[in-house]
Amino acid sequence: MKIPRSPHRWTLSPAAACDLQRTLAAQVREEPLSGPVRLVAGGDVSFSPDGTQMVAGWVVWDATARAVVETVVAIKPVRFPYVSGLLSFREAPGLIAAARKLKCEPHIFMLDGQGIAHPRRFGIASHFGLLIDRPTIGCAKTRLHGSHDTPAEAVGGSKPLRSGNKIIGRVVRMQEGVNPVYISIGHRMRLSDAVRICLRCSTKFRLPEPTRLAHHLVTQARTERFG
Repeated sequence: MKIPRSPHRWTLSPAAACDLQRTLAAQVREEPLSGPVRLVAGGDVSFSPDGTQMVAGWVVWDATARAVVETVVAIKPVRFPYVSGLLSFREAPGLIAAARKLKCEPHIFMLDGQGIAHPRRFGIASHFGLLIDRPTIGCAKTRLHGSHDTPAEAVGGSKPLRSGNKIIGRVVRMQEGVNPVYISIGHRMRLSDAVRICLRCSTKFRLPEPTRLAHHLVTQARTERFG
């Protein structure tokens, strides 16, 4: 998969990274999908025991056949510290390196992290999506920003995630009685489509299958590489 070089450096100060997020957030687009969705790529990152290397991976899941069609992994050095709200500067270089190895062209990229449900409206799903110019979804296990009411216990129960008067995502129950996930637009998506796709990719677990499998992929690759 061809991905252009990043237009900015990754080794910024946290203050400069926040400023860049504010600038790039204005380029995120909310728009209808251009066609049907079948191939959904789920991405995740794991780290070596000493924290100096990252293992980034993608699992491409066929949402129609409900089967894995491709997996890729890349190992990259970690060049940015962990700072809340700046996850993309730490993990996106590995995710981009792994995505370049893909032979297929996924219709959607899904990340276990935030899209615009972020203090500066520019979480990792938005940053990654903008750089590759593909539709992306943020589907996170925890809330980073905003407030919401409790969704109904049934599968598909949801409530809006708000920041002030603006809806920045939805809190969605993927399995009955299980903690919800936080879904937001990454780039080139509508929120209703993001929720629909996450639910379509649900099996019997809390997370959608593409990101759940990606977590297992990078965990196994990390163990094999670093022990």
